[in-house]
Amino acid sequence: MSAVDDVNQLIEQFNLAQGEFLKGNSELMNYLFSHREDVTLANPLSPPAHGWEQVTSTMERAASQFRDGEYVAIENLEKHVTPELAYVVRVERARAKVGGSEDTVSIALRVTMIFRPEDGKWKVVHRHADPITTPQ
Repeated sequence: MSAVDDVNQLIEQFNLAQGEFLKGNSELMNYLFSHREDVTLANPLSPPAHGWEQVTSTMERAASQFRDGEYVAIENLEKHVTPELAYVVRVERARAKVGGSEDTVSIALRVTMIFRPEDGKWKVVHRHADPITTPQ
């Protein structure tokens, strides 16, 4: 398999795991993120996390805020893959119940993810997501 194929497979797995995340389950994400100390996560619900312990606890806390969610659309803006590093820039659109609310809300996030191979498997080493999806 080529690096492009491997990264595409990781992105497909990530999308499935993110679907579970929107239902309140962060467990599948644990297999896709790097467990090294230079892994980072910046999401709109928490301060930036650095290192595996902070990243996994941040993901768990963030997932606990969502229920009954699903992806609506993913718009890929750019993707670049080399044998050593890859990135994707995209807009993720979803619907979910957030916090204690019983109302389903629309969510739109501008996302950048960086990937690298570790021990023969591609992993997420950085994810940044924020709600800025239109010009300010």
